Amino acid sequence: MPNKPLMKRILTAVTISILSITSPAFADKKLKVFILAGQSNTVGHANQHTLATLYRPGDARDERLAKLVFKNNSGLSAKALQEQLERGEKIDVITGGISNEKLKALAEGPEKTAAEAELKTLNKAYDAYTEKVISACVVSDRVHISSIADGNKRSGPLTVGFGGNPTKIGPEFTFGLSMAQKLDGPILLIKTSWGGKSINYDFRPPSAGPYTLNDKQKEAKNAADIRKNAGLNWRMMNEAIGEVLKDLKKYHPAYDATAGHEMAGFVWFQGFNDQFSDEFRENYRDMMVHFIKDVRKEYDTPGMPFVIGVLGTNMTKEGVDKNAVSVAQREAAKAPEFKDNVTSVESYQVYDLGARAVYDKGWAKNFAVWRAIGSDRPYHYLGSGTFFARLGDSFATAMAELIGKQKK
Repeated sequence: MPNKPLMKRILTAVTISILSITSPAFADKKLKVFILAGQSNTVGHANQHTLATLYRPGDARDERLAKLVFKNNSGLSAKALQEQLERGEKIDVITGGISNEKLKALAEGPEKTAAEAELKTLNKAYDAYTEKVISACVVSDRVHISSIADGNKRSGPLTVGFGGNPTKIGPEFTFGLSMAQKLDGPILLIKTSWGGKSINYDFRPPSAGPYTLNDKQKEAKNAADIRKNAGLNWRMMNEAIGEVLKDLKKYHPAYDATAGHEMAGFVWFQGFNDQFSDEFRENYRDMMVHFIKDVRKEYDTPGMPFVIGVLGTNMTKEGVDKNAVSVAQREAAKAPEFKDNVTSVESYQVYDLGARAVYDKGWAKNFAVWRAIGSDRPYHYLGSGTFFARLGDSFATAMAELIGKQKK
C-alpha cells in the first residue's frame, strides 16, 4: 500500500496545484450556495488517483469528464493508464497480491534478490504515476467548498481531497465543476455528511414528529439518550450550514455582500442504513417528503431545487427496482407537491462495471491492479473515482434542469 512519505507528497501536490479553471470577474454576481448532504457515499471513499480510470477507452462521457477534472497538458492518457495497469499486473505476479505471499515464499538467494529489485523499480514507477494523477487534478477559482466528511473537515477552493480523508473524493468534485460550466458567478458548496446514518432516526426532520422507540430500545438503560439523539444529524447539518452562512466572505472570497447570495439547490445521497428495518423502509418515502419540506422552511426557500440520489448499490435496474428504499426515493421525488422542483438520479446507471470486474476477479490477489482502479467495498461503490465523477456530473445535470424549469 502507499507509504506515508508518498501520502505526504500527494497532499503537497494537491496543495500547490495551480488554478486551471478560469472565470470572468465576479463583481455584482450573487453567490449561489448548494448543499450536499447524506451518509458515507456523500462523504466519499474513492482514492483521488482512481479518477484516471476515466481514460479507459470507449466512453464519450468519461472522456469529457477527464477533460473536466484534469489540467490541460497533464500527460495523462489512456496509454499512461494502461502502462500503470500493466505495472500493477507485474507487481501482483511477483508478490501474489496484498498478502505478498509469493515473494515471502521465495528462499533467500539470487532469485529472490532479483525479484525484490524488480519490485522496487516497479513500485517506484507505480507511485510516481499515482502522484502525477493527483497533481494533475484541477483547483477551481469559481467554486469553493466548506465540507464535513466524517472527520475530514476542510474548506477552500474546490479540488480533490474533500472525501472521507484528504486523499479521497465524493460526488462534490465534479458536481461543483459541472455546475460552474452551467452557471455564471461564484459558487459555494456546503457539504455535511456522516457515515452510517439513517433518515428515519439520525437525519429525522422535525415535521416527522418524535421518534418512537422500538421494544428493545425502550428496555435499554440509555433509552432517554436514544430518544434525545433522534434527529441529531439533522441538527448538526443545519448548525454547520448556519455557521457558513453567517460568514460567507470567509468561505468564498468572491462573495459580494451587496449582491448577496441565494440557496440555489440541495443534493441528498443516502439510504443504505434505512434498508435494514421494516419501519425505516416503510417510512422512507414520507421521511423524505418531510425532509425536503423542512429544509425549504429552514432556509426560507419554498421552491429550492432538490436532487435525490437513488441508492444503487444493487448495480442493476432489476436489483434496484426490488430495493424498497430506492423505490421510496423515486416516489418521494414524484410527489405531486414537488412537481418541477424535485427530481431523482439513478446511481446504478453510472456504476463502474470495469472496477466491479476487477473486484470480482479477486481484488486481494490482484491488489496492485485493483488499487489503481478502486479503493473500497461495493457498499461504497467500490471507491471508484470514475463512479463518483459520473455521479457528481449527473447531479449537476439534474440540478441545472430544475433551475431551468424555475426560470420558465
